[in-house]
Amino acid sequence: MLATQMEKKTATILCIDDEQTALQLRQNLLESAGYKVLAAKSGALGIRAFKSEPVHAVVLDYWMADMNGMQVAREIRKLNSAIPIIILSAYGELLDESLGIADLWIRKGEEDPQYLLNRLEELLKAKSTLPQ
Repeated sequence: MLATQMEKKTATILCIDDEQTALQLRQNLLESAGYKVLAAKSGALGIRAFKSEPVHAVVLDYWMADMNGMQVAREIRKLNSAIPIIILSAYGELLDESLGIADLWIRKGEEDPQYLLNRLEELLKAKSTLPQ
């Protein structure tokens, strides 16, 4: 149990959303749960942040002005195929284009904050059990 709490405390989550209020709310939620958070207000800035610092998971918005979430997720997958990616979207269903790219698709605005935290923790645990 202590190892899980330790992983959670040291995990760095990259949040990408061009809507400042949503980005700030998500950052506050993740930090209150003990994660270190890198915040980026565009897809391009998110990719730059991903390249510059070690990140354990990515939570991003689907609909952004510069690049959509799938474009960002594809770039991140090219850089590190094992990184967990959660996409938040107004679309209710997983889009076909996201298969094999996103690990989880959550409907934005309807997600329970605890659901996001639980699923993120599950993805981080699953990743930590993969061979290095």
